[in-house]
Amino acid sequence: MASIILGSQWGECLSIAVRPNSWNHPVLGAGVGCWRWVSAHIGTEHQGLETKAYVDVHYVQFNPNFLRDNLLATNSFDICARAAGGHNAGHSIHTGTQKFSFHLLPSGLVSPTTDNLIGSGVVFNVDAFFEELADLDAKGVPDVHRRIHVSSRCHLNLTLHAAVDGLSEQALGKSQIGTTKRGIGPSYSTKAARDGLRVSDIFYDDFATKLRTLAEGYRARYGELLKYDVEQEIQKFVNLREKLRPYIVDAVEYMKVAQEKKRSILIEGSQALMLDLDYGSYPFVTSSNCSVGGCIQGLALSPFNIKDIIGVVKAYTTRVGSGPFPTEQHDEVGTKLQDIGGEIGVSTGRRRRCGWLDLVVLKHSAAVNYYTTLNLTKLDVLDTFSNIRVAVAYITPDGDRITSFPADLNYLEKCTPEYIDFEGWQSSTQGLRNWSDLPPQAQKYIELIESELGIKVGYIGTGKDREDMIIR
Repeated sequence: MASIILGSQWGECLSIAVRPNSWNHPVLGAGVGCWRWVSAHIGTEHQGLETKAYVDVHYVQFNPNFLRDNLLATNSFDICARAAGGHNAGHSIHTGTQKFSFHLLPSGLVSPTTDNLIGSGVVFNVDAFFEELADLDAKGVPDVHRRIHVSSRCHLNLTLHAAVDGLSEQALGKSQIGTTKRGIGPSYSTKAARDGLRVSDIFYDDFATKLRTLAEGYRARYGELLKYDVEQEIQKFVNLREKLRPYIVDAVEYMKVAQEKKRSILIEGSQALMLDLDYGSYPFVTSSNCSVGGCIQGLALSPFNIKDIIGVVKAYTTRVGSGPFPTEQHDEVGTKLQDIGGEIGVSTGRRRRCGWLDLVVLKHSAAVNYYTTLNLTKLDVLDTFSNIRVAVAYITPDGDRITSFPADLNYLEKCTPEYIDFEGWQSSTQGLRNWSDLPPQAQKYIELIESELGIKVGYIGTGKDREDMIIR
């Protein structure tokens, strides 16, 4: 059986973990971040593999790595695998006095016994790959070069793609999506158009011809605005070809063998559900699928092994980049959430937009990913607020009340949130690890979320330490 943990709002992260049945700590990732997690339990008896998945539920980066870090520290996973996205994702892990920033590499590298895979659904940037490896190596992380593998089926994220990304954003003017300008969208575009280049292409003589053809197509569109040297990029790959070769694997076979052998696996994505290409706030989304389906597709994970789906969501909402944000607060409330929550994007360095928790978004995310449990993170950020609001519906221009997230963003802009107001608890919840220790107002806040969504909040984050969590 399998359990999946996914991000449910606008975020950057998703992880899935696969553990033996004796493992009882799920991986969570459904908050307002860009990183999603799926955790799985691999059965040791005839019932087979049990997988847990964790998904981020909001729009922006939120730091579910706290939970993933906790799991990596307390449960030695055999494998940590990245499912989708590119080096536009960003999250930090603190271990002792050291801080590690991950963008492309799986965070399982911080665990000295964990093997790591960059899966076929990822767009692979060779410069970011070696830069991050060198950083980990310099910080004394053991055997990083032996414990990382790259799927031969990954599409390449080229310097060409980054150059085009910047021009595409510039052409949109005031309608800019707010991308990281790292070429992720153009990489997935060439993949879908079937003229992209994959990691396996690097090792063949026609690589240069294919890259020149791709560059010529973009040159025809952008002319002299495109500042890019195709020969320089070709030479870079010639120089790195043999250096890269030892890391390349057939990821389909790798995952097949891992699942057959019932190895424990933690799976990472890149963004949250509301940045999903199909179900997010299109076009203000990323270019990959940030759902349970994206994890299955990106890593050839067996869907028959999925048992639980755990969504990770912040106690408030955040977003990086442009796009709709119905509960965004432009006043001192938004600034206070930014400051207390440390809402700065790891990849972009941009301040995250902040606002009240939006249960319409969460319901939409749950309708796509079917969460069985939620992990509510950063509850302690709300400790000093005298009044806390939660959006439970939208009021349309005609006065109708809706509880589903509209596909039409023009229509959404005309809607206003309907809030429920809570008296703040105005006492510290930081570091609390028992439900009974939470202030009554905080308990009511969480119980409203459960009541509105029909999903239990099983995990509550109360601080920065990996142990600061209430498990119910």
